[in-house]
Amino acid sequence: MRVAIGGLGRIGRTVLRQILLQRPDIEILGLNDIAPIETCAYLLQFDSVFGPFPQPVTVEGDAMVVMGRRLPFARTGDVREIDLSGADVFLDCTGKAQSRAFASRPIEAGARQVLISGPSGVADATVVLGANEASLGAARIVSNASCTTNALAPLLKALDLRFGVLRAHMTTIHCYTGSQPMIDAPRDDLARSRAGALSMVPTTTSAAHQIDVVLPHLSGRVTGAAVRVPVASVSAVDLVVQCETPPDGPLGTALRDMADASAVMGWTAQPNVSTDMRARPESIVLALPECMVATGGQIRVFGWYDNEWGFSARMLDMAERMVARPEFQRSP
Repeated sequence: MRVAIGGLGRIGRTVLRQILLQRPDIEILGLNDIAPIETCAYLLQFDSVFGPFPQPVTVEGDAMVVMGRRLPFARTGDVREIDLSGADVFLDCTGKAQSRAFASRPIEAGARQVLISGPSGVADATVVLGANEASLGAARIVSNASCTTNALAPLLKALDLRFGVLRAHMTTIHCYTGSQPMIDAPRDDLARSRAGALSMVPTTTSAAHQIDVVLPHLSGRVTGAAVRVPVASVSAVDLVVQCETPPDGPLGTALRDMADASAVMGWTAQPNVSTDMRARPESIVLALPECMVATGGQIRVFGWYDNEWGFSARMLDMAERMVARPEFQRSP
């Protein structure tokens, strides 16, 4: 598989790091960001969350050189200025693909497909592995939804198949992100105008709306909210579900079996904290000691997710699924 990456922010760099360290079979045709190449190389080499890159990251002209790979680097706000004709998938990690015109630019530049690293209403399809991958079809511009939707949707699907979901409410306990200031500063969302590393900040999440898109048979049954908390990485889903058929055995056993049957969910029986889940590749890791059953068919399920590492792993899994479709195979 040949990819190009647009946008070397948190997700773009994490995707790049995973390719370099774990998926050497993926060919990187090029990188693009509006920041200087020296800055992008430095931020790949030294990462405050995942630690230093284990090999030197150097700059040679208009390319990064990492682990023997020479990665061409462009610095443009319009990828149509780049030749992407060899790319099977363009990984759009800019966060800007919110218009059809912008999302289509990589295809105009020659890429065969585009995968967007976040919610986008202009994509041909929004697909979450473990939830609705059957709906991928022949979509050429695909949204990988959000990190929280990737954590929540496979869990909800599994719970619905096992117990039947009558209604549910999810709270994501989410680490702070770049949308929040380090010190109090104006933002459209007044709560998010407060210093992200000093307070717990109640706010909204797109995941509830995204569930209506990804699992339409549950539309209107799932609500959601978020609390941003002063940690730099790893988030959690706290889900309360009213079940149609209450568990008739230990909930932990049922959840463990669900996770074992899934390609994107994991579980832990340890008394873990968020730091323990850093760089876990699953979309969600169910914390069995935190899950419980109340009377009347109500259950509480708690799970961790590394909102950067796990989501980036799904980006690459989704790209491989997109490329594997017969209509997008390269000619020999």
